Amino acid sequence: MKKILLALTASVALSAAAAWPEKSVNVIVPFPAGGSTDTIARAMAQHMGEKLGQPFVVDNRPGATGTIGATAVKRAAPDGYTLLVASLGPFVIAPHLVKNIPYDAVKDFDYISLPVQAPNVLVASPAQKARTVADVIAALKAQPGKISFASSGNGSSDHLSAELFWQQSGTSGLHIPYKGGAPAINDLLGGQVDFSFQNVNAVLAHIRAGKLHAIAVTGDRRSPVLLDVPTLAEAGVKGAEIYSWQGLAAPRGLPAEVKKKLADAAIQAISEPALKKRLTEQGMEIVANTPEEFAAFQAREYARWKTLIEARRITAD
Repeated sequence: MKKILLALTASVALSAAAAWPEKSVNVIVPFPAGGSTDTIARAMAQHMGEKLGQPFVVDNRPGATGTIGATAVKRAAPDGYTLLVASLGPFVIAPHLVKNIPYDAVKDFDYISLPVQAPNVLVASPAQKARTVADVIAALKAQPGKISFASSGNGSSDHLSAELFWQQSGTSGLHIPYKGGAPAINDLLGGQVDFSFQNVNAVLAHIRAGKLHAIAVTGDRRSPVLLDVPTLAEAGVKGAEIYSWQGLAAPRGLPAEVKKKLADAAIQAISEPALKKRLTEQGMEIVANTPEEFAAFQAREYARWKTLIEARRITAD
């Protein structure tokens, strides 16, 4: 009798997976509406919904450096009806910064696909005379700990870019954390802070308008939208490569068939020609990798940021 019940349960699960999705899918974004992650999530939700025949509804749940939304996904049923689209923060940074985090980023999620990544760019305020990495390093060495670098918050990719830059260049600056990228950029434009490592897509318009000076990018190659701007490695600072990225995940334990459907739809969505063109024009790079590739990438990033955060004694406070 027990074997019959187990067989029936397995049959029902397989049938549900085969029929998925039969209703709307909730896509949790653990940040406010309007940011890069939200933009990516909404674009993918629209295309995935069209592909799979059910609405993919974005649900913004900001707070606690993205861990509130990530926790909600971790606690949801692994049936494909609750997804998480987040930046690298909740996946590989917050676990090393936030005490008693209520999820294990390595064990509690099924990683579906990493749709896009983008390097950060070191930008100078209009008041700064620095135009090269050598100029910035000289200024930092002349005034150790006094040259200000704005970021969107403690533990953000722009903050960690600065920490890694200081570490690899043997310098020190003054970190000024803000509550989000927009206020950091506003103060940078106004000259209240000296420099910042910002997502390329967030400051590209300001660079093109001549309101900010682009000095170097943090990628392992030049950005297609800033071809005249060198990488940090080209400028002599090696080992400081950083990409900001967004990823699609789900609660651990997805049925294999649902996971495959999700991954296929996500990859097709981000590879749709019009969307791909729009994102690349904003400075994003299309990755669209497989679940296996994303899981391996997340593990590498998790270990890397753990090492840096511990070495630099970075906290969320």
